[in-house]
This record gives sequence, C-alpha cells and structure tokens, in this order.
Amino acid sequence: MAKKSKIARNEQRKVIVARYAERRAELKKQLIDPEATDEQREAARVGLQKLPRNASPVRVRNRDAIDGRPRGNLSEYGISRVRFRQMALNGELPGITKSSW
Repeated sequence: MAKKSKIARNEQRKVIVARYAERRAELKKQLIDPEATDEQREAARVGLQKLPRNASPVRVRNRDAIDGRPRGNLSEYGISRVRFRQMALNGELPGITKSSW
C-alpha cells in the first residue's frame, strides 16, 4: 500500500491538471501556429513556463485504484498486476480465468 500522502498529492495534481488544461492547450496551440509571429510564440512559451509545474499532465502518476500501488498498473482495469492476479484467482473479475496449458 502506498503512503497516504503520495496518493493525496497525486489526486491534487489531477485537480491542478484539470484546472489548467484549457489554458495549457491554448498556449500550446499558439506555439505551433504557423501564422504566429515570433513575439507571439515567445509570449506563449513564457506563458507555459509560468503555469504551475503540476499543471503538466505528465506529472500525474497512474496508480492502483484500490491501494495506490504506483507500478505495474494495468490501465484497462485500473489496478496493479498484483491486485489483478489476486482478484482473478478469487473469481472477483468476471470473464478472467487462470490460463493453463
């Protein structure tokens, strides 16, 4: 189980990313606009740098939805590989069976 502080910090990052998503997309669009002047591009670059560091979606960590484990996350299920195996063996995941050949 991950530390509660790590899980809480990651949740806070998700909130910040959502808050600044529109502004960030607007600035990035200005950066790649072929008709923008150099001054406009520079202003967009500076604007991106002034956004909070945690406004970048790259800083959000995929974690297990149940216990917050940061590694081995299966995005299709939203749980870690360890939790997935345990739940599959207990029959808690419909349609999932242990393979045998």
